[in-house]
Amino acid sequence: MSSYMLIFPIFIPIALGALSKFIHFRTRRAREIFLLIPVFLTTVLVWALILNRPEGSLTLFRFTKNLAISLRLDDFGSFFAVIVATLWPIAMVYAYEYISPEKRTDTFLALYTMTYGVTLGVSFASSLLSMYFFYELLTLVTVPLVMFTMTEEAKYAARKYLYFSLGGTAFAFIGLVFVIVYGTTDAFLPGGVLNLESIANVRLLQIVYIFTFCGFGVKAAVFPVHSWLPEAAVAPTPVTALLHAVAVVKSGVFGITRVTYFTFGADFLRGTWAQYAAIAIALFTILYGSSLAARERHFKRRLAWSTVANLSYILFGVLLLSPSGLASGMMHMLFHAFMKITLFYCAGAVLYKTEREYLSELDGLGYRMPVTFVCYTVSALALTGVPPLSGFYSKFALGAAGILDGGVWGVLGTVILLASALLTAIYALYPAVRAFLPQKGAILPPKDIHDPNAYMLVPMIFTSAATVLFGLFSVGIYDWLYRIASGVFGGGL
Repeated sequence: MSSYMLIFPIFIPIALGALSKFIHFRTRRAREIFLLIPVFLTTVLVWALILNRPEGSLTLFRFTKNLAISLRLDDFGSFFAVIVATLWPIAMVYAYEYISPEKRTDTFLALYTMTYGVTLGVSFASSLLSMYFFYELLTLVTVPLVMFTMTEEAKYAARKYLYFSLGGTAFAFIGLVFVIVYGTTDAFLPGGVLNLESIANVRLLQIVYIFTFCGFGVKAAVFPVHSWLPEAAVAPTPVTALLHAVAVVKSGVFGITRVTYFTFGADFLRGTWAQYAAIAIALFTILYGSSLAARERHFKRRLAWSTVANLSYILFGVLLLSPSGLASGMMHMLFHAFMKITLFYCAGAVLYKTEREYLSELDGLGYRMPVTFVCYTVSALALTGVPPLSGFYSKFALGAAGILDGGVWGVLGTVILLASALLTAIYALYPAVRAFLPQKGAILPPKDIHDPNAYMLVPMIFTSAATVLFGLFSVGIYDWLYRIASGVFGGGL
């Protein structure tokens, strides 16, 4: 397939999403159909590109002779694109029903569609400059979504998200400048692009790596640049579902992985204080996020703190700088996307049908909304790491990689993963227990409360079923991801 096809999955959602804002539709359904068709078309195009991957790259425009915004689809970019393209149409269907009572749905749906194209731009970027460009655009299109309800809480959350993101991109820009100066190219290459023979001050570049790690780590919600993420839980659930499962936070993890393996290089970082410092940040974030999730009483904010912890699960695997570590991190990245989006779908269904936001208000809801809470329970068990669900296998792979490839830090990381698993069981399963086993004397919900309609039920059933199926086919999935990881170390794509 021609490399010119790479522009269409990015351009179609951005262009038609923006265009929809200026078209007068006679009915809301007409607007929904107008946007849903290009979203599904984009997903088909992405899958077609992955299955028939173009050779070479596509340059969109140049700043200088050596600096350009360009696209290329390699194995690692294809992996992220698979997650984005699979989950976005499902989230769009869920959003149509959830957002229907709100005003300004035209603005919401336009931005929601445009975010799809921008996120694919992050995954298709062929260089650090290109990824930085789409990474900045991602902030610009998602800030209005966070503040969509225009409450004081939403405005505060959006400002905080914007300030943190701008600070993060400033740190990432430092890395970009140093890579341009000390690298042979800013393009992503397996093994990195640094000209190590010409580097006089290696420690300086290690410091730059930590700056870059923390810069992209803002969207990956690593400590101490994480606090915007729980605040963003005030956004409409379709937004938080994609923030926490697909678009924003996974773009942060994706960016860190790109910089680690395709810019600085595993050989440059392995065994250095920079690697250990990054691992230490990730491990502390796991414990910190899990602990805060266990004490949080707001339903969506509890899930947000869970995301803080689980993103650093992925980073722990990535930072082991081994094929098994990278493969296990990618595995958890995939499985977590489906687990977490299901949990947010369920929390959103509760809020949509009952306007209940706190765990103390969930007593007996499992009997009024059985499908919702069965889906929630399945994903909560998977997130805890109960076999044979998918979360068990990704966490097991992370622990095994830590013990085999991580030395002292890997063993310490595995111990922290086990401690976090206990905390996960507490915070993830507690809502299900309250829903199906109400406390003595609790007032049960009115009988007229029931599960939402198919627009919201089908997405949560699909993603929770995928969580089960991934567990059943985990060996094959790991083998696929290990081949991609081995290609990174072997110089292939």
